[in-house]
Amino acid sequence: MGPRPLLLVPLGCLALLLPPLGAGEFSPSLDSDFTFTLPAGRKECFYQPMRKEASLELEYQVLDGAGLDVDFHLLSPKGETLVFDERKSDGVHTVETEDGDYMFCFDNTFSTISEKVIFFELILDNMGEDGQDEEDWKKYVTGTDLLDMKLEDILESINSVKARLSKSVQIQTLLRAFEARDRNIQESNFDRVNFWSMVNLGVMVVVSAVQVYMLKSLFEDKRKSRT
Repeated sequence: MGPRPLLLVPLGCLALLLPPLGAGEFSPSLDSDFTFTLPAGRKECFYQPMRKEASLELEYQVLDGAGLDVDFHLLSPKGETLVFDERKSDGVHTVETEDGDYMFCFDNTFSTISEKVIFFELILDNMGEDGQDEEDWKKYVTGTDLLDMKLEDILESINSVKARLSKSVQIQTLLRAFEARDRNIQESNFDRVNFWSMVNLGVMVVVSAVQVYMLKSLFEDKRKSRT
């Protein structure tokens, strides 16, 4: 998983910038994830530069906060709304991109009290120059006809393994996000159970005291003695 530098910009918006592929990359694919806290009544936006005919896959999940919901917007470089999720706890979206900056926003303005903890992951495909990579590899293929396996076959095998490893990392990341959300729910339920248990205990103590007082008052002789 590559580095994930973030650049803060005005108006409460964040730009998520991913570095270009290095010369040692076999497959033009990038992966990045981020977890942040979205205060009540706030909206946070992120920008991702994309190339033409690339693929942008975005997965998000609300880990903590009342209702476990948030509004999600995904806009194209032209400002067109591509995706709009209203009050959702999670979502997975994939779009074919063009040149420009794509903006995606998480909106918690409908909540006046509860902040939300949000996790999201970006998976960018076809972000490199495929044609140039192929040309670079072709000059090494000369004289390999006698080999049982050509360099193209080796490259294809490596790309296949790399893709499966990337998918495994993606699934593990999602499982960790699900585990974090379930843990937050369990801790919240634990606090609620403790609170209401103490309330019930207090009510039982008060009722017991009232009952004892009432029973004692029934057996007291309140008649005045004759003089």
